[in-house]
Amino acid sequence: MNQSAKFWALVPAAGVGQRMNADRPKQYLPLLGKTVIEQTVQRLLQAELFSAVSVAVSAEDPYWPELPVARHEKIITAAGGKERADSVLSALRAIEKMADDNDWVLVHDAARPCLTVSDIHLLVARLGADRVGGLLALASHDTLKQVQGNVVTGTLNRHSVYRALTPQMFRYGLLRQALVQSQGNRAVTDEASALELQGWRPKIIEGRPDNIKITRPEDLVLAQFYLEQQQCLG
Repeated sequence: MNQSAKFWALVPAAGVGQRMNADRPKQYLPLLGKTVIEQTVQRLLQAELFSAVSVAVSAEDPYWPELPVARHEKIITAAGGKERADSVLSALRAIEKMADDNDWVLVHDAARPCLTVSDIHLLVARLGADRVGGLLALASHDTLKQVQGNVVTGTLNRHSVYRALTPQMFRYGLLRQALVQSQGNRAVTDEASALELQGWRPKIIEGRPDNIKITRPEDLVLAQFYLEQQQCLG
C-alpha cells in the first residue's frame, strides 16, 4: 500500500426514498435514537481512517443542517445532484483541493447504517495495493431468473453473480474521470459500473450479509435488529 495515499469517504445522500412512504427522506428516519444517516456516518468516523467524510445532500434539505454530526470537524457538506452519480461527483469536487489522484475514495450509501468497521478495514487491506480498487459484495445463494414483463426468459448462473454492496473503493483520479465521462449514462447505477464502462475491472471483496440497504419500511426494523446484535457482540 502507498503509505502517502490518503483515504476519503463519500456519502451520496440527496435521495428521497419514495418506497418508504414516509414523511421525510429515509436517511432521516429514526433508528435507535438517531437518524439513519447519523448511524451511517458514525460508522465511517469510527474507522479512524478518513481525512474527511464528504456528504452530498439536496440544497433544499432542511434536516441535515440540524444534525450534530453535520458540524463534526471531519464532515464536508457538498451539493447533491439529481442522480447518485451526480452527487458522488459533487462530493469528489468538494475535496479536490485536498485530495490527490492516487488517494483512495470509499463511497458508501447513506441508507446502509449497519456497515461494520471491520468490513471497512477488510476492504482497505485487500485493495490497498491495487491499481484500481473494488467493492464489497455478496455471492448470490438464490436461483436467479431473467424476466421480461412477468415471464421468465432464462435462469442465470448464480455462481457468477454477486450483489453489489458499499463501500466501493477506487482511486480518486480514476473515479472522477469515469464519472465525468459517463455523465448522463443511465447504465451507471454505482461507482463500479462507471469504471467498467471505461474498461476497468474492479475487484470483489466478500462483505457481511448484515450490511443491508434500507429501501422499504420492513428494512428499518431489520436494520435495528442488526445494529442491536452488533452492539451485543461488541
